Amino acid sequence: MPLVSVRAHEGHESEPPPAEKNEAVIYYNEACGMCASYINQELEDMLAPYGITDYLKKDYINDRSNRPKMNQLMADLGVPLPLQSHIMTFVGDKYILGGHVPKHIIDDLFKEENSQKFKRIIVYQDKMHGEAKDYQVWAIPQYSDNYAGEIKTYPIDASVTEYLSYLEQNKDQLLVKNDKLERLKEKSLLPTVLISGFLDGLNPCAFAVLLLLVAFLFSIKRGKVDVLKMGAVYISAIYLAYLLIGFGILKAVLFSDAPHFMAKLGSWLVIILGLINIINHFAPKFPIKLGIPQMSKDTIQTWMRKATLPAAFGMGFLVGLCTFPCSGGIYVAIIGLLALKTTYWVGLGYMLLYNLMFVAPLIILLVFAANPYTLIKLAEWQKKHRKAEKLVMGLGMIALGIIIMVFFIY
Repeated sequence: MPLVSVRAHEGHESEPPPAEKNEAVIYYNEACGMCASYINQELEDMLAPYGITDYLKKDYINDRSNRPKMNQLMADLGVPLPLQSHIMTFVGDKYILGGHVPKHIIDDLFKEENSQKFKRIIVYQDKMHGEAKDYQVWAIPQYSDNYAGEIKTYPIDASVTEYLSYLEQNKDQLLVKNDKLERLKEKSLLPTVLISGFLDGLNPCAFAVLLLLVAFLFSIKRGKVDVLKMGAVYISAIYLAYLLIGFGILKAVLFSDAPHFMAKLGSWLVIILGLINIINHFAPKFPIKLGIPQMSKDTIQTWMRKATLPAAFGMGFLVGLCTFPCSGGIYVAIIGLLALKTTYWVGLGYMLLYNLMFVAPLIILLVFAANPYTLIKLAEWQKKHRKAEKLVMGLGMIALGIIIMVFFIY
């Protein structure tokens, strides 16, 4: 479970976990009447027998500044996304209660013999009174520093002792499994970034413009060196445009204080865009299409006819901006993932590599297209397989979105 995010390296102030055992910090929505009732009439009475007498209540609806503080605190303490509730109660950095946790569970948590078995525990029960059938629990046991095992679900009347017994009885197995999983995730991050960047770069729109540019330069008798120069400038401009878009996304992630949400949103966006590509393949008349707007196409054609290096740069920059809506969900998902899994500077290095892989297909295409005979064959191939490109791209995007969500986020 990640405990370090990009945000922490950007100078954002992090609200430290409550240090005193007799103090509880509660984030809640004051507009929720049952929530206020639970906090004021039930939760305080349930915690009082365990010496918790001071309560710091923070409404994140009326005072919006409390929401990023709550999000930052959950990130610092490694609260998994599925266990983040509309009410979050923090007792020190050891006990975290999400939602409406019933009395018998709280009593179990604070029993001395139980409290010695974990470094941190999170219990989640988000249903209102009378609706709860089960609850979820996740902990860092005493024998581990960053337990990343599965979240366990139990019937609402079951004791937390069942979960703690499970941790003790499966100690050796869980430690080995956790260690292997963490190493696998670390090793998989770089290939995921590189493959995602390359997949994002397989953009028919950018390919078509590059092929048109090269064909036009050959038609006005430009030499191979000029073709390579202008192609390189075109590709460099696309790299710069996409990199700047990436910095914008990164700032949005930092501002939101919710990298889990951004990574999850990006993953779903990748899947949705992939579905649109597949629909476009089977139903060409579908009204939603992913491509360069007609107005931008006219501008690109105008710059192409100028056949100068500045025009090639402007054309590439515009293409970079216009192709983002086609497959940019991949970019959003990867940057959200990097915010979860890496420090700021490591994440920045990964982002530079991602963008290099993004333009790699264009670099390969330019090398081959610089030969007039090969250029004709490439143009014919792309025209023939344009529909198939959408299908393959769509399937790849859906697969990538699912992999990021299942393997990295949850």
